[in-house]
Amino acid sequence: MKKENRIPLWWIIGLTIVVSLGAFISIGVGAIYISPPDILSYFLGTDAGNQGFIIKNFRLPRIVMAVLVGAGLGLSGAILQGIIRNPLASPDVIGITKGAGLAAAVTIILLPNSPVIALPIAAFIGAGAVTIALYLFAYRQGVKPATLALVGIALGAICQAGIQLITVKFPVETNAALVWLTGSLWGKDWTDVLLLLPWIVVLFPFALSLSPKLDVLSLGDDVAEGLGEPVRKARALLLVVAVILAAASVAVVGTLGFVGLVAPHIARQLVGNRHKFLLPTSALTGMALLLLADGLGRGLLPPTEVPA
Repeated sequence: MKKENRIPLWWIIGLTIVVSLGAFISIGVGAIYISPPDILSYFLGTDAGNQGFIIKNFRLPRIVMAVLVGAGLGLSGAILQGIIRNPLASPDVIGITKGAGLAAAVTIILLPNSPVIALPIAAFIGAGAVTIALYLFAYRQGVKPATLALVGIALGAICQAGIQLITVKFPVETNAALVWLTGSLWGKDWTDVLLLLPWIVVLFPFALSLSPKLDVLSLGDDVAEGLGEPVRKARALLLVVAVILAAASVAVVGTLGFVGLVAPHIARQLVGNRHKFLLPTSALTGMALLLLADGLGRGLLPPTEVPA
């Protein structure tokens, strides 16, 4: 193995261990403390009593959700920073999560009796609508990185204005919308996990397979074209993957914005700019950040919970 590959791989292995330990510890944290022996008893199939019920129905789906959402947002942020070539790019900065938030707010406030599944569907549609608008506006300028960033920020501001307008017009119904807009893992169950799991399972390896395209795009459009890379098609494909990852994540848990921005920065400091290492490291860092935030939120002032 080449020396330049060895250190990033050790970071990936180390982060995998950190995420695994963090998930295990997080199972025991909350209003009711569960000791490590009881957690092991549950996983070994021996009787864990009431604590086993808590693990299965409350703690475990929440932790699995934190891992999936952290991976989705971390990976999405790394891809967006790669195609826009701007370290400040993330799903919330370019308007994706704001579009999901506007659609969700409209659904919660104006359609309060709609079925539960309507909320994630609406959020997904909202994120998709912003992405289509983003690409259509940017296409005239050749889908340049700077254009994507500026148009995305403008669309995000428009969606944020829409959210504020709705919350002002309907103050009585606003509380439920604000809970979703804040973003939280509270109350997530296995149904929510199954809604998100297929998207992450399919798109995670597909995104990793696109890492060479991101490396080429990072050299600049002229160089990428000279190397035979169809820049517009590559950037459009990567944008779609990043948007679906972010939209699927926020559709289930709300607008958790910090992960998609921070995780790629930390990952870049650890493994550098080569995307075959940066993408998985960003996903693992996103998992670790969200597990840490959720664990602290449950453990600082039990039984009171601070949103992640």
